[in-house]
Amino acid sequence: MATDLEKKAKEAFIDDHFQLAVDLYSQAIDINPNNAELYADRAQANIKLLNFTEAVSDANKAIKLDSSMPKAYLRKATACMKLEEYQTAKAALETGATLSPGESRFTNLIEECNERIAEECGDLQKDLSEKPPTDVSTRDAQPELNFPNQGTVIPVAKPKFRHEHYQKPEEVVVTIFAKGIPAKSVSVDFGEQILSVSIDVPGEEAYHFQPRLFGKIIPTKCRYDVLSTKVEIRLAKAEPIHWTALEFTKENPVLQRVNVSSVTGSQRPTYPSSKPTKDWDKLEAQVKKEEKDEKLDGDAALNKFFQDIYADADEDTRRAMKKSFVESNGTVLSTNWKEVGSKKVEGSPPDGMEMKKWEY
Repeated sequence: MATDLEKKAKEAFIDDHFQLAVDLYSQAIDINPNNAELYADRAQANIKLLNFTEAVSDANKAIKLDSSMPKAYLRKATACMKLEEYQTAKAALETGATLSPGESRFTNLIEECNERIAEECGDLQKDLSEKPPTDVSTRDAQPELNFPNQGTVIPVAKPKFRHEHYQKPEEVVVTIFAKGIPAKSVSVDFGEQILSVSIDVPGEEAYHFQPRLFGKIIPTKCRYDVLSTKVEIRLAKAEPIHWTALEFTKENPVLQRVNVSSVTGSQRPTYPSSKPTKDWDKLEAQVKKEEKDEKLDGDAALNKFFQDIYADADEDTRRAMKKSFVESNGTVLSTNWKEVGSKKVEGSPPDGMEMKKWEY
């Protein structure tokens, strides 16, 4: 069935029916979600439709399933270049070139990336040296809104999960409020200026969040955690600038650079705004408190209890906990070093159970 869909998708692509090709590839992926070729080919169709963030996401999935596929790197690079993500594109091209030596397309595109990167660096230096300070009133100016005719109603699809974000001088924290989602169902990819989040729980409609970010990030320093009530994503800023929004738009106001070196523990950077300023420190503390007070059940609650004890314990208590747990094969956990330090801790199985030595 998946093979037939793939064949029809290829035919639709050849006939320039790119949207049909994407739909057919999607149906084939639902049947065979571990086929890297399907993701790589859907990425190509998405590029033709100018769906560049979706193409990057598809290429990343193909690379994750088969890291030796040159065309996946080529398609990721092509989409990234369209998004002006030249550093990310160059990295993908260099990897693809090692997998396909002598392929001229990789070499030519790497040269083009180098030219674009050099132009960006030159423009940035020129802006920093020539642009006069921007007046606060200019930064605060809101773009003029053109509302559609009141007789026109445009339906907007409600997202499956709500998301919020807050920021510090060095990072932006994005929270997606998705409760009870298994970690294996969450996929997060970071690009130079792209965030790609997919939550795909079997039997439910998949959720995709793929914004082009306001500013550039450092993918290798970004991370995410899947908690019981949410997915928390930490984006490391490439530059210490204030993001006036999470997503990039042409109407974004002029960026404001933050001098991180001059910020002390008691002195936080402030940003001009026409709206009341939120206390982000208070918000972060509240989020951490919610995580600490989060109610867990079963083994998760027990593990958290032991982790809290270990975190607040002195060195002797930690030594006692480690020694007793290891020597008893996980059946005893003592905090008394005087009691367990001078002897081997024997196992103590629960009532009704018997300990047996594992035979290899």
